[in-house]
Amino acid sequence: MTKPSEALPITIRNVTKTYGKVFALNDVSLDVRSGEFLTLLGPSGSGKTTLLMVLAGFTRPDCGSLKFGDDEVIRKPPHLRDVGMVFQNYALFPHMTVAGNVGYPLRLRRVPKAEAAERIERALETVQLGGYGSRRIDQLSGGQKQRVALARAIVFEPRILLMDEPLSALDKKLRDRMQIELRHLHDKIGMTTVYVTHDQREALTMSDRIAVINHGRVMQLDDPVGIYEKPANRFVADFIGESTFLPVTRDGGNLLYAGQVLNISGDVPDASSLFLSLRPERIRIVDQSASESMNTFQATVQYVVYQGDSFLLYAKLPDGIEVGLRGVVRGNTVAQLPAEGDTVTLGVHADDTVVISGEEV
Repeated sequence: MTKPSEALPITIRNVTKTYGKVFALNDVSLDVRSGEFLTLLGPSGSGKTTLLMVLAGFTRPDCGSLKFGDDEVIRKPPHLRDVGMVFQNYALFPHMTVAGNVGYPLRLRRVPKAEAAERIERALETVQLGGYGSRRIDQLSGGQKQRVALARAIVFEPRILLMDEPLSALDKKLRDRMQIELRHLHDKIGMTTVYVTHDQREALTMSDRIAVINHGRVMQLDDPVGIYEKPANRFVADFIGESTFLPVTRDGGNLLYAGQVLNISGDVPDASSLFLSLRPERIRIVDQSASESMNTFQATVQYVVYQGDSFLLYAKLPDGIEVGLRGVVRGNTVAQLPAEGDTVTLGVHADDTVVISGEEV
């Protein structure tokens, strides 16, 4: 199949798309590196699918530039862009066999039958469906249908692959397995991949980089660690994982929450609105003699949720903000947890005390 050296970079500049007065895309500029797996992540209506449809050629933007390599394609129709596409509903032809579906792009390109048969079988073997060519679509499981759709997208060896939430119809266990398989397949064939999802964990699992999109704008572009550990603003921190936000004020060179000076080791954004972003897995119940490197908060336990391998403890701070704490269940951990109404001291290490901007950037 396609080798990494043949993959194309994508350059998006100042792309805007409006529907009436609503901006589906608002002056979007983005670079996708050759051979990388980039995920467009955002809630419903954020603009991520619109951007993918612009890349595919199914949506014409109002203005902007789109290049695949050095080739300007903004006015090219879909069939001349030479990109592979995997749709959310797979869009398979029920009256065709697996081989017929996979080979359809080759028929459109008038590839000779002998060569087409060889490429079809090679594509099926790539997605672990070797020997399935004669089967009907209705004889396949959901995961197998997804693989057929993927084989059809790569059989003509495009240098760019676009995927629109291809795992959304699968159950959680199969979806988790297919995330790893898709990532391994990308590493094997090396084509530039742009993947759309609203699933944060899926994006963190599969991506080289993630573009978080909201209101038609790119909120942050970074690798999974950067997106999770150093969110650019409150929206990103809230959308990626779980967070509690505590309002922060400045006092000279200090940052304060509820009059308490915070111990912070990381950078603080230059913004008028600041919040302390607390991840539940970074919070611990500590005693009064906690290390000076910890920021501590008094709280009252509201309730505890047992989740098998982990637990969630919710506690309320004096100002009424509720904080969630997640811990791993080991031995008699649950039996040792505080009860509803107990007063506890919550601790967050300075390295995990992240201050973010409350503004959308």
